[in-house]
This record gives sequence, C-alpha cells and structure tokens, in this order.
Amino acid sequence: MNEAAIVVEGLRVFRGGNEVLRDLTLAIPRGRITGLLGPSGCGKTTLMRAIVGVQVVSDGRVTVLGHPAGGKELRSRVGYVTQAPSVYDDISIEANLRYFQRLYGAPPARVADAIATVGLGEHSDRLVRNLSGGQRARVSLATALLANPEVLVLDEPTVGLDPVLRAELWGTFRQLADAGATLLVSSHVMDEAERCDELVLMRDGVVLSHSTLPELLATTGAADVEKAFLQLVRRNEDA
Repeated sequence: MNEAAIVVEGLRVFRGGNEVLRDLTLAIPRGRITGLLGPSGCGKTTLMRAIVGVQVVSDGRVTVLGHPAGGKELRSRVGYVTQAPSVYDDISIEANLRYFQRLYGAPPARVADAIATVGLGEHSDRLVRNLSGGQRARVSLATALLANPEVLVLDEPTVGLDPVLRAELWGTFRQLADAGATLLVSSHVMDEAERCDELVLMRDGVVLSHSTLPELLATTGAADVEKAFLQLVRRNEDA
C-alpha cells in the first residue's frame, strides 16, 4: 500500500438504486501503466470518477498520492481525460491550451511542450472543430498534461480510433510512464492489455483480477486476455 499512487478501500457506489461498485478494494502502483479492462457498464468510469473525486460514494475511501481523492492538494498533481474530448471547438489547439494553462496556473512554456508531447505541433493553429476524432482526443490529453501531473486517469482514450492512432497514443502513454508518471487507462478492448504493466479486470462492479499479463495467463491457463476474462467470469459465477 505504501508504494501505491492510488488506494481504494471498501468503495461502494449506488446509482439509480443499483450498486455500481461493490465493496471494491484496489491499490494502483506508482510509475506504471495500469489497464482497467472490462465490458461497458462494468463500473470503470464510476471508479475513475471516484479516483479523481467527482463521484458521490456511499461507503469506503479513496486516497491518491497520500491525500483524499479530489482534495485541493491534488488539483495540479492529477490529470483526468474523459471519454468525450473536453476542449472548445471554436478556437485553435493553442488557444485551448493557453486557456487551460492559465486556469491551472502552469508555466506558459508548458503549452508548447504539451502540444509537442501529443504530436500536434504542426497543427497548433487549427480550429478544434476541424480536427479528426483522434486529434481531438490528443488535444484533451495535452490539456491534462499542462500541469505535468504525477497521476493520469484516462477513460477509454483510444475508443473509436484507428489502429495507427491507437498505437501512437499508447506510445505517448509509455513515454509518460517511463518519465515517472502513474497512468490508469480504461478500455473495453482486451488486446490493449499487452501495452500495460498491470491489469485490473472488472465485471459488474467487482474486480475479478489484478495482476500482470503473464500472471493472469499463468493463473487461468488461457491463451489470451479475452479467454482469461471469460474463465474468471465463469469462476466468479460458480463461486
């Protein structure tokens, strides 16, 4: 627990009368890419919202970098990228970044650095509404990078992207982790597991497994993550 960037203890969340997260306990290690995998509706987004402190919880505790989730001490230390790009369509990439740079109180030089990190340096003067879906996703990521956060929470950042753009984004994620950042990346695409250092598999608001990919395959005897996931589901149903 002491080496964890994120600690979730006994977390329960109800929405519309349904229990979305069920007494969930989890520790995410520092300086690694942890993949949060599971089908749509399994609770991934709710868990991420709890980690960044914007989700009402019924019970339990979430600690990030030693502080309660959502605390003011974490405002510049945690970056959050939602599924839908959170940027303004009617201004340029650079204008978006300048706005968020002032909002975060980040150094002005971080604007060019963040744009370069996501590979949009040649497009910085383009209006966001004229960008592709993949480019918009990268602009959202750039805004989250402005404060040089220690923890990045990324909710399905590659959904709907073609394989080339997915590979480029994952390359960026790896560079950030290699530089010391902690990344929690959700996906419902099981083959993205190979790009993660650790995997958290979820279904119906519970964690089925938290391990590395080799450990997961060895434990289940499966040939790939999808087959391993199905095995874990069957075991959970039989228990």
